[in-house]
Amino acid sequence: MYEYTQTDLDKVLSGYFSSVEPLRLREFPSKQKRQYIALEIIVKTFEPTKEYNEKEVNDILSEIYPDYVSLRRSLVDYQFLERTRDCSKYWVKKK
Repeated sequence: MYEYTQTDLDKVLSGYFSSVEPLRLREFPSKQKRQYIALEIIVKTFEPTKEYNEKEVNDILSEIYPDYVSLRRSLVDYQFLERTRDCSKYWVKKK
């Protein structure tokens, strides 16, 4: 969706994340390109072949950022995660 450089990635990592191991988001970026980069980092915490229920997704995301609901919604909106219509199952979208 967005093309970015290593410099862009480094700026997001240093500017918005307080820790990479474990992954901790200090602030969710307001600019879309930076949001995209942050979400691309966050989605790597999910196993690409596993299906998750909503509670599992919330548990993972709440460890990364207190507003896990916004993160979950953004991961779906930016098409990093897909979900069933009833939101009972989530999975990493294959690229």
